[in-house]
Amino acid sequence: MDMKKFFVIVFLFFQVQSYAQNNFLYEKPPVFSECDSVEVELLQKCFDNQVFAHVFNNFKVPQEVMDANYNGDVVVLFEVDKEGQFRVIYVDATYQELKDEAKRVFGEFPKIKPGTYNGKPTYKQYSIAVKIPLVNQAVATKDLSKEEDSSINDELTELEKAAKTEYDSVNMKLVPFSNKEYTSQLNIPFTHSNYAKFDRSINLVGTNSHTASKPYMYEDVSAYYNFQAAVDTLAKDINTFAGRKLWNERLVRVEGKDYWFTIDPIFDFEVGKDTDADFSSTYNNTRGITIQGGLGNKFSFYTSFFESQGRFAKYYNQYAESIKAADEAAIVPGRGIAKAFKDGGYDYPVAEAYLSYTPFKFLNVQFGHGKNFIGDGYRSLFISDVATPHPFLKLNTTFWKIKYTSTWMWLRDVRPEVEVDGAYMPKYMATHFLSWNVSKRLNVGFFESVIWNNANNRGFDINYLNPIIFFRAIEFETGQDAGNALLGLSGKYKLNDNMNLYGQFILDEFSLSDMSGGEKSWKNKFGYQLGFKYYHAFKVKNLMLQTEYNRVRPYTYSHNTVVLNYGHSNQSMAHLWGSNFSEFVLIGRYHYKRWFGNAIMVIGTRGLDFNNGVDDYSYGGDIYRNYNERPFDTGVEVGQGNKTTTFYTNLQVGYVINPATNLKIFTDVTFRDFNPEAQTATALKSNTVWFNIGIRTDLFNWYFDL
Repeated sequence: MDMKKFFVIVFLFFQVQSYAQNNFLYEKPPVFSECDSVEVELLQKCFDNQVFAHVFNNFKVPQEVMDANYNGDVVVLFEVDKEGQFRVIYVDATYQELKDEAKRVFGEFPKIKPGTYNGKPTYKQYSIAVKIPLVNQAVATKDLSKEEDSSINDELTELEKAAKTEYDSVNMKLVPFSNKEYTSQLNIPFTHSNYAKFDRSINLVGTNSHTASKPYMYEDVSAYYNFQAAVDTLAKDINTFAGRKLWNERLVRVEGKDYWFTIDPIFDFEVGKDTDADFSSTYNNTRGITIQGGLGNKFSFYTSFFESQGRFAKYYNQYAESIKAADEAAIVPGRGIAKAFKDGGYDYPVAEAYLSYTPFKFLNVQFGHGKNFIGDGYRSLFISDVATPHPFLKLNTTFWKIKYTSTWMWLRDVRPEVEVDGAYMPKYMATHFLSWNVSKRLNVGFFESVIWNNANNRGFDINYLNPIIFFRAIEFETGQDAGNALLGLSGKYKLNDNMNLYGQFILDEFSLSDMSGGEKSWKNKFGYQLGFKYYHAFKVKNLMLQTEYNRVRPYTYSHNTVVLNYGHSNQSMAHLWGSNFSEFVLIGRYHYKRWFGNAIMVIGTRGLDFNNGVDDYSYGGDIYRNYNERPFDTGVEVGQGNKTTTFYTNLQVGYVINPATNLKIFTDVTFRDFNPEAQTATALKSNTVWFNIGIRTDLFNWYFDL
């Protein structure tokens, strides 16, 4: 379908149409002089009829159209501005002559009294369909309030009379759009750069916020950060419809008394060059749509669909193909299964959606298909957003100084060896996370998770539905190999309003006797994170610096029942490197008005497997390997195996085109040096410089620091 026609259809379907003002006398439509004496409830109908009458009396159907015996509509989108002038926004018709005639007719409308809101002049937008051949669609003003036959009305009961006005009363409840999104139960799209804008506000000393469980809901953050004021500060003074939609507003915005929704296109158009690749260029071509809204004050919904084709830097393509599912070309990390597309590219559609319901002040329930994150850092050792979207059910309970998050997830193992009749192996995951603000500076968190599969037709084990039970106890009752349970501890300390320390500790399996023996047993499977954030760094407003250290011992997150590993679709559900690594991260983020800059540097050491036919042992970095394939039980150290050093840095600068949708134009450069001691089929040396430029609706995190 032609994009212009698609735009018109969408606009017509969702455009705020004319309506009477029985209950909303604070808003009035534009007024023709012929309507001055009309009752206020009938002003909108009078306006409509004057428009139709003017069009019927002045529109001259072109001879070419009449000769063709054409039968159809001319769709006209127009507005009446603050001065009462008619302005055509868009015209759609089969014949150009009809378009030109519609513009001429609307250009001859007289100047009238503008519409008002709270007594102040305002823009009013409308759409009409002019029928060809011409039909007089107007009704005389004196007949606007004509009652139906009294003999019929006398037979109606009071309830029936009220029922006959129900449809019109629904139409009358449309009101000016007020951005209820910013106080709703919708999730704030989770990108690290976006969250950095309000991270300081929710981390001030003395706040009772809980910052680990992400994504945040608007209603939680709006108590500390004024989203509307932030958007208004960036708004451009533009009066045209197209200008407002491009620079300031969402494409379609509809709000009624008890509901609202928005519709926006999604774009991610990029082109780049990888100096290490043998192909000419990299690219990404994403088109999509996102719809979100709310019903009442307690229910919100969101859905988005992405249709994408892309070819990335050589190292990224190699990794995507190394984790592919059976009979597919690749798995694009964080996005999903991809089919081959043209010359070395991938076609990878993605859909995300959720429902969010808050029946009581202290409880929110979400059910959807997406990703979650637990932690205050760039990485998470608990639950991260590096894997592909998946179904989930989440309960957030907030009271006193506590927030308790229970999440149940439906995952899958896509390796060929675990397929059953061509279907991927299902697995399940449940997590609990308790966040407690011990003082106005100190927060501690307690985490537990368990993964199980459909062994013995077990299905989704109802035992794990209990939101306040310890998974270790259930795992013990059902058998050691029936599930894989992990425990975690987190903490954050606010040194002052501009500085805080944070950290995580994850425990997969622990043997005190082995640790005290000093033999570095493989059983001591744990990892930890230490981090520091500095807001308004060195007294530079809106500059945030962050440093973070992550270290995870070999075999953490893995299991002897391989499908019980801590992964989904051949990707880790925690740190994207799996385990057997140490890593140092340095991040800087800055924004000024609509301009922004992000810089990240990652330095790390990893222990990979050789898998060369001579040495096929698992050294503990690949969580999809059976940990019983290890070469030794003691002397286990981080970085063992095929020791690999990684250096990654990325610098990005850009400009926010539309702050309402987070549409950005940007350019970035990436340098990556990946240096294993021994090159293998899955561990190839590379020294890459990747240049990129694009325009993107920024709604989720990309992790290219593999």
